[in-house]
Amino acid sequence: MRVLIVDDEPDIVEVVGLTFALRWPDAEVLHAPTGAEGVEIARRDAPTLIILDIGLPDGDGFGVCERIRRFSDVPIIMLTARHDEVDKVRGLELGADDYITKPFSHIELLARVRAVLRRSESQAPAAEGAPFEAGALRIDYESREVTVGGELVKLTPIEYGILYHLSRNENRVLSFRTLLAKVWGREYVDEVDYLKVHIQHLRRKLGDDPGGRTMIVNERGVGYKFVHPGRASSRGA
Repeated sequence: MRVLIVDDEPDIVEVVGLTFALRWPDAEVLHAPTGAEGVEIARRDAPTLIILDIGLPDGDGFGVCERIRRFSDVPIIMLTARHDEVDKVRGLELGADDYITKPFSHIELLARVRAVLRRSESQAPAAEGAPFEAGALRIDYESREVTVGGELVKLTPIEYGILYHLSRNENRVLSFRTLLAKVWGREYVDEVDYLKVHIQHLRRKLGDDPGGRTMIVNERGVGYKFVHPGRASSRGA
């Protein structure tokens, strides 16, 4: 495992390094004190995981996250001293996988890292049988390939997991907690913002229109369900 820490605070770098030394002693820990160096190392050394601080001397972690996402799907956990939900959502919208507010313990960091690595290394299970088709959407469960109008759509493991569970339960509402548990893990059942952000990404990639008729329908305050386009609802995000 190769871990990149992008942070200019020595205490944080020490805590993160110690966490990995205790749990994964063979891990190679790389350090970048600036965002520019972080992007360069991420591109050159292809880390397994990135721990990225929002507050950096040459800008903010949001911009760094956005730049890394242009060439890599590496799991990113963002660090911040702020408690603002807007920052949290913004980080997720730019492609971060998780979020930890400073100060944090090595136990909390370890739990988050384990969860992120588990999600990045696992996928929704392959399913036998005929592919799922709904309008222009086609899901081949055996190959995990998703196409829209014959064009391959690249989904992250999280996006595919959401689509897998919704489509396998067509017309049935899956609660927020159920989807979060199935896709992220039971320790994330209260993180509804995570789900909402990834639903937005998924809709965008599928060409779904949350302002009009949408295949992924939000049952407000309850959860989401998949509806065939010919019978799709116009309920909002």
